[in-house]
Amino acid sequence: MYFHRSLCCIKNLLVLGSSALLVMVLPTPSAGADKVRVAFSAVAPTQGVLWVADVGGLLNKNGISAEIIYTRAAIETLVAGEVDFAQMTGSLMSSARLQGADPVMIAGVQDMLDDRLVARPNVKSMEDLKGRRIGVFRFGSASHLRLVYVLPRYGLNERDVTLLQIGDSPERLIALSSGSIDATLFSPPDHFEALRAGMKILLNLRELNVPYQGSGLVTTQRVLAKKRDIARRFLKSYVEAVHMVKTNPEVSKRAFAKYRQTKDEKRIEDAYQALREIIKPKPYPSIEGFKTIIKDASDRIPAANTDNPKDFIDVSLLEELDKSGFIDALYR
Repeated sequence: MYFHRSLCCIKNLLVLGSSALLVMVLPTPSAGADKVRVAFSAVAPTQGVLWVADVGGLLNKNGISAEIIYTRAAIETLVAGEVDFAQMTGSLMSSARLQGADPVMIAGVQDMLDDRLVARPNVKSMEDLKGRRIGVFRFGSASHLRLVYVLPRYGLNERDVTLLQIGDSPERLIALSSGSIDATLFSPPDHFEALRAGMKILLNLRELNVPYQGSGLVTTQRVLAKKRDIARRFLKSYVEAVHMVKTNPEVSKRAFAKYRQTKDEKRIEDAYQALREIIKPKPYPSIEGFKTIIKDASDRIPAANTDNPKDFIDVSLLEELDKSGFIDALYR
């Protein structure tokens, strides 16, 4: 399976206090470069900007030597100070911020719901999900919170279904194919694998046209205060990686092949195009997307009603790059 992460490709393994398994991918460091640790939380295409920044040599070019970590506990490691930056969804970082932590999103990748709710063939409709088992990455993850947001539109809530923590897309696909679960959410293009296995699309969330802050680059207010120049150069690399995604398919696909652990050209192409389609040259986080997240959270956390979505983002560094003409110059 193309998601399979072979042991021969794992450079280092460790367990942090969060008890999450981390896979370290260590690029060759540049002499005198500032060392940072960066986490990404899924193997979804929306995580690909970071991968391209690594494989394209953009981090090293800007004086950054990065340890890039895959972990299912990206928000925990970020809040604990174990990493300086992390790619994650707005809903995941918002959960921590609503509980008093200080994460902020400094660049956004995805600003609309576009997952596919995929089900086994015997599930006839959204309403038919009542009493069935639905797999999520983990409780509090994007796959969980997006499902919670969608179910009420069809007269359902969390109590009407059984939610199971299964893991990332590969694990959920196995569970779906074996009948351990009846439905789950996949980000494009991962749903194609489920369709090839005989599953069906029950709902295309893109058709709902709902602003929703998906994946983005997140740090903490502590890092911005203490390591602002490093954060500036890291974000510069990230913006350059966005440009590379838009203009350099060769390097971008090589990054996808490395991090998604596949040589299948069709699957690499599908994943690359999924990211290229949604990423914007100026990756500002979506205020409207955070409004949706906060409104959804207020049903469970009443105090969220008083939160300002602007407090969940910090675009000061991105605005510096934008106003200087740096981003526009990349596309000339």
